Amino acid sequence: MSDLFISPRLTIRESELTFTTARSGGPGGQNVNKVNSKVTLRWSPSQCPGLSTAWQRRFETRFGNRINREGELVLHSEKYRDQGRNHADVRKRLVDMLLACQSPPKARKATKPTRGSQVRRLNQKSAQSQKKQNRRSPRQDD
Repeated sequence: MSDLFISPRLTIRESELTFTTARSGGPGGQNVNKVNSKVTLRWSPSQCPGLSTAWQRRFETRFGNRINREGELVLHSEKYRDQGRNHADVRKRLVDMLLACQSPPKARKATKPTRGSQVRRLNQKSAQSQKKQNRRSPRQDD
């Protein structure tokens, strides 16, 4: 294959990626017992020279549950019946994962509700309360 282009700032060399194949349990009938169509990708984000430390930290925070004790990201694909499409699928999933955490998330700006929205909320609460009070049976005073 070839190097994996992520963005203009990052390209992962093919030598950093390890692909293994195995028999898939997916669709395929008798063919599934003969062909190694499942593809497993292993990649170590900590060993990637092009990955900045901030990007790597965001990646490991978001996808840390997919990284094993050796520090390798492990992705499997057995979605398709043939090995080539599973190979392309697992590469695409790695690209999507890296692009998802490429830039830091936007900081949330704290906002206050407007005076009008506060008044509408209180009016709605009192209308709901009045509706429920009207459903009660009238009190009998002795």
